[in-house]
Amino acid sequence: MTDEARLDPAQRGLGDMAPADFRRAAHRVADLVADYLERLETYRVLPGVVPGDVRARLPAAAPAAPEPLDSVLSDYLRLIEPNITHWQHPGFMAYFTSIACGPGILGEWLAAGLNSNVMLWRNAPASTELEETVVAWLRRAFGLPDEFDGMFTDTASISSLTSLVAARHVVPGLEARDEGLAGRPGIGRLRLYASTEAHSSIEKAAIVIGAGRSGLRRIPADDEYRMRPELLAAAIGEDRREGRLPFAVVATTGTTSSTSVDPVDAIADVCVREGLWLHVDAAYGGTAALASELRPLLRGWERADSIVVNPHKWMSTPFDASLLLFRRPEAFRAALSVVPEYLRVRREGEAHDFHEYGIQLGRRFRALKLWFQLRYFGTDGMAARIREHVRLARQLAGWIDAEPDWQRLAPVPFSTVCFRHRPATLAAREDEPEVRAELDRRNEELLARVNASGRFFLSHTKLRDRFTLRVTLGNLRATERHVRDCWALLRESAVS
Repeated sequence: MTDEARLDPAQRGLGDMAPADFRRAAHRVADLVADYLERLETYRVLPGVVPGDVRARLPAAAPAAPEPLDSVLSDYLRLIEPNITHWQHPGFMAYFTSIACGPGILGEWLAAGLNSNVMLWRNAPASTELEETVVAWLRRAFGLPDEFDGMFTDTASISSLTSLVAARHVVPGLEARDEGLAGRPGIGRLRLYASTEAHSSIEKAAIVIGAGRSGLRRIPADDEYRMRPELLAAAIGEDRREGRLPFAVVATTGTTSSTSVDPVDAIADVCVREGLWLHVDAAYGGTAALASELRPLLRGWERADSIVVNPHKWMSTPFDASLLLFRRPEAFRAALSVVPEYLRVRREGEAHDFHEYGIQLGRRFRALKLWFQLRYFGTDGMAARIREHVRLARQLAGWIDAEPDWQRLAPVPFSTVCFRHRPATLAAREDEPEVRAELDRRNEELLARVNASGRFFLSHTKLRDRFTLRVTLGNLRATERHVRDCWALLRESAVS
């Protein structure tokens, strides 16, 4: 053995950062994050950059030699922090306000330090059992029955995809897990149902599971953007007569555009009658169930076969964290479990080997950050914050309703308000195509002016083909002052 080989890895330049160096660096990083959260409002919500600006200031190749941490942190402060879209900013009211709360950030840091891969109990005992516990805590906090089991995934897209794989698996005689779908005679085309307002992830799931985009049938919505159960029932009957194979329905409680809530109870009646799997996409709206008085909005979701709620949306959990709940865990395991020899273990007692219930083998320790924030705020504290967001949204809706030149375009069941500027002088003629186009143009320009201010960031959608402004509230750092300031800016920008 050479003299160099006798040295420990750190002495040979092969080891990790020394614990003492890591401690000093970690304190500095903690200060950077705390400073960032403290000075958020000094930043524009949307940075003043165009594509390529940041990339042009970054080296084309990674450094061959080590660089000092001071240099890395300096470049972070110079290049990265100022040039992101600031989701944490109280003026971020676009899409859904996916922020990271303080205790959640702390839990995320510790999870990164542990680097626990929660794929099976043997290699993650405490991590697995904490996930089981936190899933049960959330299930009870939402008021859902104890028969729901569950786990965490990354996003609602994967939670819904996994659920639809399980739904496909339980179709009698289909045997898609083992036999596939391609080239098999005598199998009707799979049919999946969702409303015209359902999220695009359902369409992507249809592509992945072999139903295809044409296998997703969109059911028309009513005047409040909710799926019409009678049209769902008629569509299923029509598809059966034409030789198609209906297998699942996706109901949404809190659609992405308007946050409307499908009539889940009535949809569940159709699913029971037709023998179809019911998946409820409650990625946004499900969090409202923390406040018991809001649970009637979700009536019927307790009858679902699977449910997804995203804590990284309205619960202020650091991205990513998606809660997947399922009534029939055996369907998920039967559909997706593949256990090669190197994963076979013996153990005494019962626990989840979570990799058997989903697509991933390796899984992040997401439960730790939720454990932190649930203990820090308590479920009552989380519910109080939800109530405040709903109060602020309804207050904004009231201001809009009181103004003759503004029009609210959807109900406000949760914390999102959809509206547009519609001058009274044009309201009587809005059925004319040129007036509709003019209203769309005005609102698009209004949105651009508000976002260009740097103080707020709003997003848009289209409801009944009308350009629609959206304000979503749910940021723990936003107060009534921010909502008032946003409304004032909207009114000022509308007359500019």
